[in-house]
Parts: sequence; structure tokens; C-alpha cells
Amino acid sequence: MSPVLADVLQVSALIVALVLVHRPLGDYMAAVFTSEKHLRVEKWIYRAVGANPNVEMRWTAYLRGVLAFSAVSVLFLYLILRVQDDLPGSLGFAAITPDQAFNTAASFVSNTNWQSYSGESSMGHVAQTAGLAVQNFVSAAVGIAVAVALVRGFARSRTGELGNFWADLVRGVVRILIPIAVIAAVLLVAAGAVQNFAGIHELTTVTGQTQSVSPGAVASQEAIKDLGTNGGGYFNANSAHPFENPNGFSNLLTIFLLLVIPFSLPRTFGKMVGSVKQGYAIVGAMATIWFVGVVLVTWLEYAHPGTASQLAGGAMEGKEQRFGEGASSLFAVSTTMTSTGSVNSFHDSFGGLSGGVLLLGMMLGEIAPGGVGSGLYGMLIMAVVAVFIAGLMVGRTPEYLGKKIGTREMKYAACYILITPALVLIGTAIAMATGNGESSMTNTGAHGFSEVLYAYTSASNNNGSAFAGFGANTEFHNTALGLCMLLGRFLPMVFVLALAGSLAEQKPVPETAGTLRTEKPLFTGLLVGTIMIITGLTFFPALALGPLAEGLAA
Repeated sequence: MSPVLADVLQVSALIVALVLVHRPLGDYMAAVFTSEKHLRVEKWIYRAVGANPNVEMRWTAYLRGVLAFSAVSVLFLYLILRVQDDLPGSLGFAAITPDQAFNTAASFVSNTNWQSYSGESSMGHVAQTAGLAVQNFVSAAVGIAVAVALVRGFARSRTGELGNFWADLVRGVVRILIPIAVIAAVLLVAAGAVQNFAGIHELTTVTGQTQSVSPGAVASQEAIKDLGTNGGGYFNANSAHPFENPNGFSNLLTIFLLLVIPFSLPRTFGKMVGSVKQGYAIVGAMATIWFVGVVLVTWLEYAHPGTASQLAGGAMEGKEQRFGEGASSLFAVSTTMTSTGSVNSFHDSFGGLSGGVLLLGMMLGEIAPGGVGSGLYGMLIMAVVAVFIAGLMVGRTPEYLGKKIGTREMKYAACYILITPALVLIGTAIAMATGNGESSMTNTGAHGFSEVLYAYTSASNNNGSAFAGFGANTEFHNTALGLCMLLGRFLPMVFVLALAGSLAEQKPVPETAGTLRTEKPLFTGLLVGTIMIITGLTFFPALALGPLAEGLAA
């Protein structure tokens, strides 16, 4: 079988699996967040944290819950990392330094999972499981909760109440993430992924040298790292490591896991607002951008210029022979467009133009399909902007799902859109101006600049992947990137929830002959065009200095 045919079959199998799961999983999640019943285990959790799940919250109270829970999570994880050497199962590893502990705590609580350390030589069992793995579950659940709150803003009227944060958080973990993660972990173990709490093994390599191998609860963390679009791996090589990703089946399974909830949430949105066609329009925009990205990166990697690459039939440097060009490109596009950040190849090794597509996937706001929860609310913000633009074009008051999009709503949407580009561009500019960016580059010229731009794009958009040549473990980058992660995660949530509250207070606007049909393919096209224009105008100068310059010079 030719590599191209194998790649086509792989992508086709993935799409079929996602289509088959889209409806039942989307409907199930809608039922979870509209149910009035609480499971017994959920009641125990509510009593333990002192929360009343039946109290409806306005957007300000919902936001306080999000921020308070996340602040406590940052502190809790920071303390675990700082006292790691005194905890059982530390494997003899030292406590994490203050700047790196802050960076890691900010990273995992913000669902970024940026890692400026090698997991197998830095983190013991308690830090990995009680610290990092726990945040993989709850940070993903926070994103889902905020997305659900925004959906309720569209679905409800004449009330400012958006549900209960604690109920949404607990249900997301207990009813959605844990059951799917358990099944996925079992499948990964069956495929050959490691799952134990053994100590460090000293092995003799084929060359006679000694190598330390640190095992752990790899399969369970691998499952939630992808399912929750987290991305933090047990090992420095992440999903390129055979302990995490043993073979082609596990590779396709992990790609499926990181896409399945983001691609199913639009169905949840459609069910909750009373029109599944609205969900199809949103998922159509997501799928269009994702598929074009997959085709572009795969084609560019196969056609990578240069004598060595042409003789090899593609650019295989930095990629696993087990997966090849197609599976590496599919994984890379899926992980950068979902805020996951896990990698099965080194993105630093991708060509200038294909690396630029990966950068662009994050710069879009990672909304195709985006992170768990964050992809849906990011796409809905873009839908609000698209509706507003369409209204201006025809001279009508913009409306979306029966809600008027006025000055206040557009201010919230505009603030949301401007936050992450500001963090990316200002962060990159400061790093370059102070010399901290240049000193951390492995490469020079346009590719070296792309390393810095990629790092701040990844952190600000809560992705977590990196151009591996970038030396991020410095006090400056640990601190600066940690701040970008926190601000890039929680500032947008402020405006998402404020928009949700504003929409929920409105009374429905009757549909007329002049109402824009937002469930039609025309609107999907308008939405995709709006996203590409806004992103292009914002980031083109930076892309021209990095990946475009490198690609055109090749």
C-alpha cells in the first residue's frame, strides 16, 4: 500500500469515527447539562466543597466560581511541585524551582500543559497523578462549563442566570471525562502503553551504555491529556515516545480522543438552543478549517523542498518512522487546532510553510474545533462577529438565535478577540527586544524568530506545543509564558460570561423574512471568511517575518 493511500484511509477512518460519535455524544452532553437530577457521588462532592448545586448564578457569580476554583488549583499544584522531594513516590527527584513550579502550575490549570521540563527526569508519581493528572480533568471541565454557560445565554431569555458553576464542573468530570478516559486508558494499555507505579529502571542499551527509564501511570494520563485537550506528556518526547504511543492504532486513537469532544459540542449547542441545524453550521465551519489544514500540511511536508527531503520522499527529520509523514501531519494539525499541545513529531522540524500553518491554527484562536469547551465558545464569539458584519452589509440590526447583537455585545466580543493577539505580539516583542528570545533560539534567522513566536502563540492560546529548539526553561520565559497562559485563559472567560449574561437578559426577537439564516451553508462560509480575515489582518506581519520568510526562501 502506498503511503498516500494509507494516509487517505487513515483520515477517512478518523472522519467516519467522529461522524458516528457526533450525535450520541453531543446529545448525551446536552442531557448532562440540562438534567435536574444529581448523582449520589456528585452530592458527596457538593457537600465536601460546601456548594449548593441548585442555586442559579448570574454571570458575575459564575465568573467568581471559575476564578476562585482556578486560583486555588494554581496554589495547590504549585505547593505539590515545591515539596515534591518530601512526598512519597518522588523517585528521588528534587523539588521544582519556584519559577518553573509557577510556570507548570499556570500551565496545567489553564489547560495549556506547556512543559519546560522533561517529565521522566523531573516529576515523581504523586506530582504526576495527584498534581498534573487531576488538573487535566478539572481544567478541561472548567472550559466545558464556561461553554455551557454561554450556550445557556443564547437559550434563555429575560433572566441573567446561567446555571451553577459547581454543578457544571462536577458533571463535566464525573459524567463525561472520567467514563471516556477510563475506556480510553484500557484501550491504550491493550495497545501497549505503560501503566504502573514502578521505580526507575537502569537498562543497558545495545551499545553497552546505561540508560534510566522512568515508568508510571502513563496510559491513564495519556487518555485524559488528549481527551481533555491538555497535551502534557509523561515523557519529554510526548506522544512520540513508544511508552505513550506504541503503534499506529494508539496514534489514531489519541487523535480521535483530542477531536471527539470539541467536534461533538456543537451538537450539544444545537440541542440546548432548540435547533440542531445551528450546531451543524458551527461544526461545518470547524471541520472545513481543520480539513483544509490537514490537506495543506500533509501536501507541504511531502513536497518539502531540498535535495535530502526529495530523495527521502518527504521531510522525515524529527518524525517517527512508525507514523511517517501523513500521521505526523494529521496529528500536528489536530493538536494545534484543538489547544491540545501533545505531539508525535517535533514541530520545529516541519518546513517553513507547513510550520506556518500550524502556527496559524493556533492564531485562529484554536476554534477548529478548538479546545474542550474553549473551541465552542471561541467559535460562537466569531459567529456573533460574523452576524454583526452581515447586519452592517444589509443595513439590519444584527440578530443571532433570536438575540440582538448590539453595542454592548460587540464590545464583549471585540475584547475577547483582541486579548490573545495582544498577548502573543507583545510577549514576542518583549522577548526579542530584551534579548531573551534570541538567547533561547537554537536556530537563527526567520526560523529562530518562528521559535519565539510559536512559544508565545502557544502559551497565550493555551496550546502547549512548542518548536522544540526553543530553550524555554529560564526565569524570564517561565514567568512571562506563565503569565501569558493565565491571562490568555481567564481574561477571555470574563468576556464570554459577560456576553452570556447580556444575552440571557434579552427577550427573544421574532424571526422575520429579513432575518439572517444562520443554519445555512452560506452563513458557514461567512463565518469561515470572517475568521480568516480577522486572523490574517492581525498576524500577517508576524507570520511574514517568520514562517513565510523561511518558506519563500527555501
